[in-house]
Amino acid sequence: MRRVWPPLVLLAAVIGVWELVVRAAGVPDYLFPTPSSVASSFDGDAGLLLRAALVTLREIVLGYLLAVAVGLAIAVVLHFSSVLRRALLPLLVLSQTVPTVLLAPILAILLGYGIESKLVVVAIVCFFPIAVNAVDGLRSADPELVRMMRTLHGGRLAIFRRVEFPGALPAIFSGARVAATYAAVGAVFAEWSGSSSGLGFVILQAQPALETARIFAAILVLSALALALYGLVALSEHLLAPWQSEARDRA
Repeated sequence: MRRVWPPLVLLAAVIGVWELVVRAAGVPDYLFPTPSSVASSFDGDAGLLLRAALVTLREIVLGYLLAVAVGLAIAVVLHFSSVLRRALLPLLVLSQTVPTVLLAPILAILLGYGIESKLVVVAIVCFFPIAVNAVDGLRSADPELVRMMRTLHGGRLAIFRRVEFPGALPAIFSGARVAATYAAVGAVFAEWSGSSSGLGFVILQAQPALETARIFAAILVLSALALALYGLVALSEHLLAPWQSEARDRA
């Protein structure tokens, strides 16, 4: 409760000020809706938002899992080969300079307008922080532990399995938490590029009709999905790297 109540109080204050300012200024709902109008949109569009959220949730989860698998695989390969690390790491950085909003339509043309292009867009958005943090975590293994494993005739794989990978878990989960906040954005960009369902499609359809309250409602649902994914990653970290969670709690 000590962690939860401060942001909740601040959020309630922001919502209250938002409601008062918009009402006092007489701003029409199609320009900037009040929180009460957004709540009314939740009530009226509950079925539409639920169906769209389920579609987007599948894209977020599957795309994120693909990003984790690809990011960790790339990180392990780069960790074991310094030549590949020097050759590929700059290319990975370069790949992030291409705007996703421009890349998504190209992938939709290449892969079609099904779920495949959405998963690839989400994975591209998410894999970079996972891969980079994993590489840094694997390279920052305690040299004393590595030296001890070599003294005990531990092989390269044994050192990786017993020292390097466990020691890299905090860095890996740090990147995974950052990527979790990007997944929802990637899914929306993918849906904007070609889709007939999902929260991104709901937002796209609501814009020309000036249904701003529905747009805000869809954004709030999207934020809730991202927050839930972030919470699942944090829970996984607590289970798999409890020492890191305890250190953060003490801080």
